[in-house]
Formats: sequence, C-alpha cells, structure tokens
Amino acid sequence: MENIYLIIVLAPLLGAIIAGFLGGSIGRKGAHWVTTAGVGIAALLSLYTLKRFALDAEAVFNGPIYTWMVSGGINMEVGFLVDQLTAVMISVVTFVSFCVHVYTIGYMADDEHNWPKESLAGRNSYQRFFSYISLFTFSMLMLVMSNNFMQLFFGWEAVGLVSYLLIGFWSVRPTAIFANLKAFLVNRVGDFGFILGIAAIVMYFGSLDYREVFELAMDPSKGFADKQIDIFGGVSLMSAIGILLFIGAMGKSAQVPLHVWLPDSMEGPTPISALIHAATMVTAGIFMVARMSPLYELSETALSFVLVIGATTAFFTGLIGIVQNDIKRVVAYSTLSQLGYMMVALGASAYAAGIFHLMTHAFFKALLFLAAGSVIIGMHHDQDIRNMGGIKKYMPITYWTSLIGSLALIGFPGFSGFFSKDAIIEAVHHSSVAGAGYAYLLVVAGVFVTALYSFRMFFLVFHGEGPRDEHAKEHIHETPKVVTIPLILLAIPSVGLGYLTIEPMLFGDWFSGVLHVSAQHNVLAEMGEQFHGSAGFILHGMMGLPFWLALGGFLTAWYIYMKDPSIAERIKSKAAPLYTLLDKKYWFDEAYQLVFAGGSRLIGKLFWFVGDRTLIDGLLVNGSARSVGWIAGVVRHVQTGYLYHYAIAMILGLLLMLTWFVIV
Repeated sequence: MENIYLIIVLAPLLGAIIAGFLGGSIGRKGAHWVTTAGVGIAALLSLYTLKRFALDAEAVFNGPIYTWMVSGGINMEVGFLVDQLTAVMISVVTFVSFCVHVYTIGYMADDEHNWPKESLAGRNSYQRFFSYISLFTFSMLMLVMSNNFMQLFFGWEAVGLVSYLLIGFWSVRPTAIFANLKAFLVNRVGDFGFILGIAAIVMYFGSLDYREVFELAMDPSKGFADKQIDIFGGVSLMSAIGILLFIGAMGKSAQVPLHVWLPDSMEGPTPISALIHAATMVTAGIFMVARMSPLYELSETALSFVLVIGATTAFFTGLIGIVQNDIKRVVAYSTLSQLGYMMVALGASAYAAGIFHLMTHAFFKALLFLAAGSVIIGMHHDQDIRNMGGIKKYMPITYWTSLIGSLALIGFPGFSGFFSKDAIIEAVHHSSVAGAGYAYLLVVAGVFVTALYSFRMFFLVFHGEGPRDEHAKEHIHETPKVVTIPLILLAIPSVGLGYLTIEPMLFGDWFSGVLHVSAQHNVLAEMGEQFHGSAGFILHGMMGLPFWLALGGFLTAWYIYMKDPSIAERIKSKAAPLYTLLDKKYWFDEAYQLVFAGGSRLIGKLFWFVGDRTLIDGLLVNGSARSVGWIAGVVRHVQTGYLYHYAIAMILGLLLMLTWFVIV
C-alpha cells in the first residue's frame, strides 16, 4: 500500500510539473489531459484506500518515507499517516478536485477574453491554470497525509502559496491582485500563531512526530496536562499550544476575525472558488484541529475558545449573505457560516461530527459553486443576481442540481447536509464546555439564516420573469456536458451520502483510535444512546426546532422574493442601519484598512521622512555636500594670491608651533 500512497500524492504533482513547464509544447489539450488524468488516478486510488479501510480492515500506515535531516535529535522527514481520517480526507479532496478539473475544461475554454491582447501574462494561461489547481491538490494531500508537524507546515504553507497564485490568476485586474495580497497577508497572521504552536510543541515535547507527541501528552506520568508556562502570569501549556494552533486554523479556515480574505477570493475563476471553499485550504484548519484532538482534549480553555469563535462565525457571517447580490459571494458567505458550524463541533469535542460535516459540505458546496459558474457562463459572465431570474427553463440541469445543493445546504431532511448539521446542533446541545449555551443559540438561529439567504439566491436566479438583459435572454442556454456532468456527479453524494455514513462515522467505530475524546466530553456517545438508524434520525429531526426554522427561512424567502418582491425594498428602507451594517460587513475591511494598512503606511511614511529624507538624504548625503561647500567657501578666502598674506600666515604658524613647544 505504501506505493499506492506515494502515487496518490505524486500523480497530481507530476501533472502540475508537466503542464507548468511544458505547457507551451503540449498545448491546451495536453495540459488538461495530463493534470486531469493525474488527479483522476489519485481519486481512484483514494477511493480504493477508503474501501480497504471500510471493508477489508486495512491496517493503519504510519511511517517515514524520506528523512531530510536530523538536528538535535529531532527528525525532519516526509512521512505518511494513513488511517480512517486520512482515507476520508483524501477521497473527498481528490474526488472534488477531479470534478473541478473536468469542469474547468469547459469553464476556462474561452479564457482569452480575460486578457488584453498585448498581455504576456495571458500566454499559455489555460495550461498554467491547470498546473496550479493540480499543484493545489498535491499540497492538500501532503497536508492531510502527513505524520509529523514539519510536513504539516509544508502542506499548510503550500496551499496558502498556491491559493495566492490562483486568487490573483487574472493578474491584469487590480481587484484580483488586491484580493490575493489580502489573502496572503491575513493568512500570514494566522500562520504566525501556527508556527509558534509548533515551536512550543518542539520545545516541550522534543519531537515533530504526531505519535510521539500524542503519547507524551496523554501520559499522566509526564504531567503535560497540568504544566504551566510563565507567560501572562502563568498559562496552561496545553491551552497555549491549542490556542496558538487554532489561530493558524482561524486564518486558513476563515474564522472571525481572520475571515475577511475568503469573500474576496471570489476574484479568482469559479473553479478555484469551488476548490478552495469545498475540499481544500479552508478545510485544512478543520482537519488539523481534529487530528490534534489528543492535545485539545487536555485543555477545556482551548475547546471553549474554538467553540465560541466557531459559533460567532457561523451566525454573523451568515447574516451578511442575506444582503449580497453577487452570486458567488452569497455562496462564499455560506462557506464562512458552514466552517463556523464545523468549528463548533470541534469545540464541543464532537470531532467526528465536524469531519462528517466537512465531508458532506465539500460535495454540496462544490456543487453550488460550480452551478453558480454554470449560471455565470449562461449569463455571459454577469454575476449580479438582480439581473437574473427565470433561468430554470433555459438551464434545467443547472436548476435541478442547484436545488439539490441548496436543500443539502439548509439541512432539508434526507439530504446529506441535514444529517451532519443536525448532529452538530445536537452535540452542542449536549456539551458542557464553557460557551456551549451561547453556541447553541447561534447555530440554531443560523439555520433560519441559512435557509433565507440560500433560497433568496435560488428564487432570484431561477424563478421570476427572466433575465433583465435582453441579449442574455436571447442567448442563454444550458452549458456543455463537460460542465454539467461534474454537477451531476456532485449532486449524487449531496443527496445520499449522509444517510449511508452517519451511523459508522458518528456512532460506530470508524474513528476509533483515530480521534481521541475524553469521557467527560463524549457528547456523541450520549447521542448514540438515542440513535435508532438514519430513518429514525430523520423523524427525530423533523420534530426538532432546526427543521421548523429551516422551513421558516424557506417560506420567508419564497414570500419576499416570489410572492411580493416589494417587501424586500420596504424592509431595506425601514431597517437601513441594519442593512448598512451587513452591507459593510460590520466594517471589518474598513477597520483593517485604517488600522493595519493605514498604520503600516504611516510607519512607512515616518521612516521615509525621519530616516530617509531627514537623516540619510538631509544629514548624510545633502549635509555632507553642504559641509564640503561651506568648508570650501571658507578655505577659498584664505587663498588670496597676495604674498604678504602667506607670509603673515607662516609667521603665525611658526609662533603657534613655538608656543606649543614651550608649553609642552
């Protein structure tokens, strides 16, 4: 199996290298074939790995592949840890990535119009894009398959780097350059905390290997659970490590207040929006916290921090989605909200529920993004949902797959999102971690918000009179099969995956020995006592408050945007301050621009004025020149050309010398 694991990682990398360095030689077809084939091979082998763990009792693989160096007794190596968690993650990552690769062939077919004719950056852009997304897949696979913190950090930074390249792919657009720089800088803030957490682990545990660190942390005789470190008057070591690692997750998984980069990442092409928001990058933080469950279980403070931040993100970013008019940004804010739900599950120690929602969300969110891209193609790249409407009759496949994705997103009974979202809400309800009451109120209220913004977008796009633009109305049609087939492939797990997998993943032994939960935090075990199969879970859910709130959000969206659209304008005018608050996204961007960007510019101006202009130019450069000029002006008066002046100077000099000798 070790060779299979190597192929899973290296196949996308090989495709990326060929398309990137030989793109001009192999052409557009060669680039998309080699990269899609590489990711396709990785997807097939990943599903085979998942089958081996699910049906054949495959043994966990944990070992080094290549030792880079040994320093101070610490091994720095490339190694794989392939267990049930890894099998789920690589299957999700590679399958979604494969669908995105196929979809990209259709979506980017006409990419030339996005580049000025004289732009050199537009040359071989199609091949370069495929190279990037294949490299993105490789980076994520290295992250989720790692068995040590060094490789984890490599994958962590690699997905950040490639996301920077992809968000700013259309580099001739200033908005794209601003967005990718914003994503890069915000993630650097999170990554600073992340690397401090890893440094603390190396400092106190003396190892980068997961297994060694986890064994030492859980060994009561070592005393790490109670160890205090001398910062801020004394802080628990495990709390400090947990919070520092989570700060990294706040950046990658876009949690408040490091969430501001994710909506702006919509400046990249739609395929990368789907890949970033569904299966890669933003899920890295969720995966990391779940993998570190042995450490988080030793700090209720860290768990509470994760819980509160996740709940805040889930509710308040969801509210922003209600007022967005860009189709991709509505889906982007739903991603922020759903990531918050996953974090809430992790904070409640329901790690399996968080991974379960990560898995189901990956499929229906990729579906919604790719469906949005299909609509954008049909609307000739108009992304404003206010200009749409009535698209159902023109694009039936996009319509039905979007409906499936929307129902899964709001947690409609029977769809995959229903099982994972309801499980998270129930887990938080059972949790005793500090902040659980606050989190429960927000995640329950978030159900109504999710249904409202999801079906606001759905009704405005697919129902109503029709596109406002007559040219679009005349030319709109269903997108090619290379676009619609990935939609259908993603719609299938969006419907039935949750029903089939909830029992083994949440209440069975699928994650036994992989995710560690202490007895006092085991909320899923409490829930499992009342679990009576998937059908029973559906019936129980239909009697609960979240179902009725989702139904209320759906009916509210229908009444406002279908029955009487004038209500929306009346609400907007009467609740203008609230609308402005949401439209401005709580002024996070403005505050960051003022404090951090403005502060950085102010510091730069200070250094320029005091350091460069005053000290260097004024004192050293220009000051030296002025001093030389002044001295020259003085000395010039000495050189008069009169002999008696020189004689007097010689006599005075002689007197000074005699005086000196007499005194000495």
